[in-house]
Amino acid sequence: MITSVLVANRGEIACRVFRTCRELGIRTVAVHSDADGGALHARVADASVRLPGAAPADTYLRAELIVKAALDAGADAVHPGYGFLSENADFARAVTDAGLVWIGPPPAAIEAMASKTRAKELMGLAPLGEVTEDDLPVLVKAAAGGGGRGMRVVRELGTLEAELTAARSEALAAFGDDEVFVEPYVEGGRHVEVQVLADTHGTVWALGTRDCSLQRRHQKVIEEAPAPGLPPALTAELEELAVRAARAVDYVGAGTVEFLVADGRAHFLEMNTRLQVEHPVTEAVFGVDLVALQIEVAEGAALPADPPRARGHAIEARLYAEDPAHAWAPQTGTLHRLAVPDGIRLDTGYADGDTIGVHYDPLIAKAVAYAPTRAGAVRALAGALERADVHGPVTNRDLLVRSLRHPEFTAARMDTGFYDRHLDDLTAAVPDPYAPLAAALADAHGRSRFGGWRNLPSQPQTKRYLMDGDGRGDGTGTEHEVRYHHTREGGLAAEGVRVVHADAGLVVLDIGGVRRRFHVHRYGDRVYVGATALTALPRFPDPTARQEPGSLLAPMPGTVVRVADGLTEGSPVTAGQPLLWLEAMKMEHRVSAPADGTLTALYATPGRQVEMGTLLAVVQSTP
Repeated sequence: MITSVLVANRGEIACRVFRTCRELGIRTVAVHSDADGGALHARVADASVRLPGAAPADTYLRAELIVKAALDAGADAVHPGYGFLSENADFARAVTDAGLVWIGPPPAAIEAMASKTRAKELMGLAPLGEVTEDDLPVLVKAAAGGGGRGMRVVRELGTLEAELTAARSEALAAFGDDEVFVEPYVEGGRHVEVQVLADTHGTVWALGTRDCSLQRRHQKVIEEAPAPGLPPALTAELEELAVRAARAVDYVGAGTVEFLVADGRAHFLEMNTRLQVEHPVTEAVFGVDLVALQIEVAEGAALPADPPRARGHAIEARLYAEDPAHAWAPQTGTLHRLAVPDGIRLDTGYADGDTIGVHYDPLIAKAVAYAPTRAGAVRALAGALERADVHGPVTNRDLLVRSLRHPEFTAARMDTGFYDRHLDDLTAAVPDPYAPLAAALADAHGRSRFGGWRNLPSQPQTKRYLMDGDGRGDGTGTEHEVRYHHTREGGLAAEGVRVVHADAGLVVLDIGGVRRRFHVHRYGDRVYVGATALTALPRFPDPTARQEPGSLLAPMPGTVVRVADGLTEGSPVTAGQPLLWLEAMKMEHRVSAPADGTLTALYATPGRQVEMGTLLAVVQSTP
């Protein structure tokens, strides 16, 4: 009987496993890097053990440190979560060799399936050898791990070597393994997967399908169960193939078999020998706790012969600290507030006031809605996200809402190219014109009408904000100036509306006979009015605030990992030429020349840590 579990992971998955352990009466142990010393998963565990350092390679990828932490803390079992070492057979062996229970599949099964190249061979498939023009487009893919890291679509043969180098670098940083391979890239398909669960007594469950087609950079954004619109015969084929894959390697525990469905055919992608990020939608539809079942299987319990029946529909949206309108750039900063309406499951590794840093994946939370029908689940999740308070770094929240309401998604006609086709429309600014006024009125509440150098209550007061319709409030956007005045009765008034109520947290405006309520939250010069984020501007702007033309600024905080070979000050460059690469949150981001010209300054060196907005280089364009 397991009494204490160490989770060899961080963030929301560690918190999620701890939640089940507490319900089962099992003691919990966390591991944390120095960057995660105050993280939620370390705070909620019964005990936590420090892994010195911040980079994954120095901390969460150090198997010997994690095994020692489990022994030192008195744990008798290890749950790997997902990512990091979750699909590392050597880690699984190290756990069992230390006398601990491994809550996962046998090492031999991990070895057979965790490497995508070996998994394809097992299924009678093989990656491409030498790539020719006739093979394009192709997909470069990391052999280990998942989550879209180490994946690149290549459409031009001349870019293949550069993309292989970038993929190897990403894979090594994320998984400690730089093996990559190349396979044909199937366009216009749907990403469909099957959840499996197997015990040590020969029973293998196929717990239905999930559709994970909405992806950016090959990382899933919105997932649902069951996969909508599949013919019953195709669903049965997918489940049969998944069970066959599990039995082929004597699988034990929870795993996922992934497919690309195109033209009514199933193309095997890989088997992930771990719990998936999107497992909550399967839990909702089948009424199970997959973590609890993992623990029971690890203790030797037998599963019932038949899995439970699926009921209803569930949809999950991943809330990321990233800016979809600017190449999905990851964001950092303080998460001031995160709250969703009742009835929505929220799995998160953050609490109000926590800091989202640069070292790890930018996932903030997963929001999950369940309903008897797909349409009901879509509506519930979109409405909940729209009303949610997400105050802090830039997020993809508005993108999620618009994606869920897009006609292709509501009609279940989406595929993996969804964001390639629709990203511009989904990220177009749709500002609320009354948000700046509501912010100004809330700010003015309680102030003396004779404040400052104005002494006539009828004189207009002015306030300026930068507003972005996607709620960024990041110091960029459209500038708005609003005017209001104090009335002789001590109230507030503005042209074109009637101020029904105004205090520091709530403003009610009558607009053409319709009353609208605006909830206002302020954090320094950052103001949130409903879902709209604003940045309050000073009354007198700094006239010296300007940037030299051609300056290349860091689009996100991160680490300079590479500079283009031979690049020095004075080098000629061409528009779009890659100059340097930043690593942020385990992804590489290319910084390219904005125009033809000359590199007149280069401040980036490999290993340098930079903040968002740091000057990296200057390109003087050719006249």
